[in-house]
Amino acid sequence: MNFLRGVMGGQSAGPQHTEAETIQKLCDRVASSTLLDDRRNAVRALKSLSKKYRLEVGIQAMDHLIRVLQTDRSDSEIIGYALDTLYNIISNDEEEEVEENSTRQSEDLGSQFTEIFIKQQENVTLLLSLLEEFDFHVRWPGVKLLTSLLKQLGPQVQQIILVSPMGVSRLMDLLADSREVIRNDGVLLLQALTRSNGAIQKIVAFENAFERLLDIITEEGNSDGGIVVEDCLLLLQNLLKNNNSNQNFFKEGSYIQRMKPWFEVGDENSGWSAQKVTNLHLMLQLVRVLVSPTNPPGATSSCQKAMFQCGLLQQLCTILMATGVPADILTETINTVSEVIRGCQVNQDYFASVNAPSNPPRPAIVVLLMSMVNERQPFVLRCAVLYCFQCFLYKNQKGQGEIVSTLLPSTIDATGNSVSAGQLLCGGLFSTDSLSNWCAAVALAHALQENATQKEQLLRVQLATSIGNPPVSLLQQCTNILSQGDKIDRRGSKIQTRVGLLMLLCTWLSNCPIAVTHFLHNSANVPFLTGQIAENLGEEEQLVQGLCALLLGISIYFNDNSLESYMKEKLKQLIEKRIGKENFIEKLGFISKHELYSRASQKPQPNFPSPEYMIFDHEFTKLVKELEGVITKAIYKSSEEDKKEEEVKKTLEQHDNIVTHYKNMIREQDLQLEELRQQVSTLKCQNEQLQTAVTQQVSQIQQHKDQYNLLKIQLGKDNQHQGSYSEGAQMNGIQPEEISRLREEIEELKRNRELLQSQLTEKDSVIENLKSSQTSGTNEQSAAIASARDFEEVAELKQELATLKSQLNSQSVEITKLQTEKQELLQKTEAFAKSAEIQGESETVIATKTTDVEGRLSALLQETKELKNEIKALSEERTAIKEQLDSSNSTIAILQTEKDKLELEITDSKKEQDDLLVLLADQDQKILSLKNKLKDLGHPVEEEDELESGDQEDEDDESEDPGKDLDHI
Repeated sequence: MNFLRGVMGGQSAGPQHTEAETIQKLCDRVASSTLLDDRRNAVRALKSLSKKYRLEVGIQAMDHLIRVLQTDRSDSEIIGYALDTLYNIISNDEEEEVEENSTRQSEDLGSQFTEIFIKQQENVTLLLSLLEEFDFHVRWPGVKLLTSLLKQLGPQVQQIILVSPMGVSRLMDLLADSREVIRNDGVLLLQALTRSNGAIQKIVAFENAFERLLDIITEEGNSDGGIVVEDCLLLLQNLLKNNNSNQNFFKEGSYIQRMKPWFEVGDENSGWSAQKVTNLHLMLQLVRVLVSPTNPPGATSSCQKAMFQCGLLQQLCTILMATGVPADILTETINTVSEVIRGCQVNQDYFASVNAPSNPPRPAIVVLLMSMVNERQPFVLRCAVLYCFQCFLYKNQKGQGEIVSTLLPSTIDATGNSVSAGQLLCGGLFSTDSLSNWCAAVALAHALQENATQKEQLLRVQLATSIGNPPVSLLQQCTNILSQGDKIDRRGSKIQTRVGLLMLLCTWLSNCPIAVTHFLHNSANVPFLTGQIAENLGEEEQLVQGLCALLLGISIYFNDNSLESYMKEKLKQLIEKRIGKENFIEKLGFISKHELYSRASQKPQPNFPSPEYMIFDHEFTKLVKELEGVITKAIYKSSEEDKKEEEVKKTLEQHDNIVTHYKNMIREQDLQLEELRQQVSTLKCQNEQLQTAVTQQVSQIQQHKDQYNLLKIQLGKDNQHQGSYSEGAQMNGIQPEEISRLREEIEELKRNRELLQSQLTEKDSVIENLKSSQTSGTNEQSAAIASARDFEEVAELKQELATLKSQLNSQSVEITKLQTEKQELLQKTEAFAKSAEIQGESETVIATKTTDVEGRLSALLQETKELKNEIKALSEERTAIKEQLDSSNSTIAILQTEKDKLELEITDSKKEQDDLLVLLADQDQKILSLKNKLKDLGHPVEEEDELESGDQEDEDDESEDPGKDLDHI
């Protein structure tokens, strides 16, 4: 500030140094100084002067400050001073008082400076780029300046930001700033940015604004949070209100479920601070934004279902029935519950099941109706309860029937212990409070809305007026009170009771000829209506006259001519004589021309500043709009036109009946067609399953055929091998008896060895017994005698043991020798097979090899035995496979033809087997002839060669086709 004092120090020297001159010198310093410190000090001085001398600084310094923002971005301090100065110039928050002659100019000073600043769109873009700086002294003043610009000229600044690249995305980063001051001011900035601009609202929503705002609300403590929660809720309202795209995104993002913890307020009575009340009020309004009746029906319905599924509606009903809730919160909660259940059957059914925590428990609807008809309750609360009742009955025929049923004689509680909704409505309808009369009449009219069944049921309601007098119908009692007019002293508006009753009667009689007949059956009703319409009364009574004209017109239009004295034509003649058609139509038009009519037709919610304005109901205005034109036409129609219209109606009814008949036929045919389609689809599925089963069975049969063929080939091979082995043994001069004798000797040696081992085991046990008896002697003498005897026995046993061991060893050696010879024979046989082609061997080698062949034959015989066992097992397996095949063929009738084919194939296979056996016999003969030829040539050793070659040929036969064998033969 020393620089500022130096500049301002000359003011005391003389009057020539004014504030404007000082500001001009500072601006010159900012523009011309080459040192950054000088420029920084000059901007700091301008900042200190900008609050008091806002106009002068704004006019002279704005361009220089913008240039500083462009050129000195590297110095965060001077940038912060420049932004603060611009904020002081543009903002109206701390505007000082000015002289009287410039008051008007000062009020618009902020807008003018804002217009100058945004005239160059680059300035706003520059400001957006500065917001990317993380430095606190740059970002925070930038946020405040941009917020002030949006407050002054919001739409223009919004458009500049919208066309700026990544403009909105840069601002969204403010919500993620860890410094709460910047984050909170960022919320205020986004509030101003999203106000009344759907495009920016969508961009902000898709930049994950919902997630960040809900996180902030949770961090701050939900409804217990401070003003930051309030700012976040206001921003959420900006994003969602009248923006169907964002509402759908909010619902699909499962953000409705995150709203439930907001309303977990508990039962404490001491926790309702002013900020909490404000927060909860905004939270309830946010719920109402999602389910507002002005939203598209589909979007509203989906949000209502989501609120029920996540438990939000249940939480709201808990607040509704809780104690200690402030009146304004209770009222807003009732309005919120009303719109959450409006037109949603599931939510309406749940609300009907809610009970108040009283003893005994009462339905919530009854408790609310008790507040509505109680004149001591606040007016806004009574309006809210009426709206809740209307929403409960909206498009809810089930609920309408339940309300009307509480008035019927069969359902009334004779003990009087509990009060029903119908009794409360009747009590309010006939009380001395005009507001209760109006509310009860409108509520009862909503129980009849678009429900002809309940209109007829309500005709059965009988009321006991006084002791000793016969009961009268509810319809009669309403007309009696209507005819009494102002004779009964009532609190409140004079016409409110009659307007309410007339709206109830008009709703009741419309589209219900039976109710019209009951109304006309009372001879006093028509004269009363014509008298009211014909009189020339004041402006207050004109509305009553219009409603009477509407009721009489409904009695004409929906008259079925069942009463001869009050047929349509006679009623029209009566109007023409007593009132005049033009006068009647004029009085009928008083309804729609009333100043409160248009206000009531805008919103379903009965929102009135005071009870005097509570005249029209929203649903009734729709009924007037529907009936006013048709009644006017009905009044001007002649009798001939009426007859033609009746004929046309009858024709149309007949046509409708025919159409309905054909519709029913088409519906039945559609049902039958659907059933047939289902049957066709079922049969298709069954057919596919059966085809799959057939395919599986065919594959199984093919597998069985393949297995059978393999077994057949294997069996032929085994028989061939067995025959070749037996003949080979005989050809080599070794008889099977010798082989069996050798086997018996081996078995006998094994048995001897086992016998010797058992004897050795017995001797060992005897030795152990002697040792144990030796240690258990009782005295030394007996021990000495026993010891001598034991030594003798031990010596004998040792000698026998040695003998046995020698015998055992000799037997073992002999067995080992035989096994070794056997192995050597096997090895020599293999070696002999390789060298069989060499001729000219000596007879000694031939004899040795013949002995080897004998050992080989014994091994082959053993192998033959094992192969026989395998053949037996395979035969049993083949038998089992045949049984399985037969059972499969017998269980499936569709495969009968396939079974026959398979049987033919099996027969062919047997024939083929016989052919193969014949082939094998021929082959054996061929081998025998070859053997004889070799003997004639003097080479007896080639008999073994012949055997080996026969084996090799057998192996070749397995790999070759039988047809080729036949060709070879």
